[in-house]
Amino acid sequence: MSAERRDPGHAVHYTAVVEGTPVYASDQVEVGTVSQVVDNYREHILDGIVITDTAGEPRFVDGPEVTRTFERAVFLSIDAAQVARLDPPTDGPGVFKANRGAGRFSRLFGRGWKRH
Repeated sequence: MSAERRDPGHAVHYTAVVEGTPVYASDQVEVGTVSQVVDNYREHILDGIVITDTAGEPRFVDGPEVTRTFERAVFLSIDAAQVARLDPPTDGPGVFKANRGAGRFSRLFGRGWKRH
């Protein structure tokens, strides 16, 4: 088990998740890293996340399948086999990328992402 899985850090709002954060399936398998966060801007809810899986392929994880977001880990409600069957993302509004210029404090309060 990786160090992030043992100590994921503090729980954070989904907008504070940093690009490259490890993503874990419900069976505790690391299935990839966060590439993007997709926000339903009008309703202020998580629409989903785009991950780069361990094979380097992009996958879209629907918002309800994201159970918790932490400083150093994101946890899903689906297992690794289900993640492997997810489709790649489609382009659309509400896609955010990490704002690399934001500091840790800004990321914790949701200012670490900018709309693209």
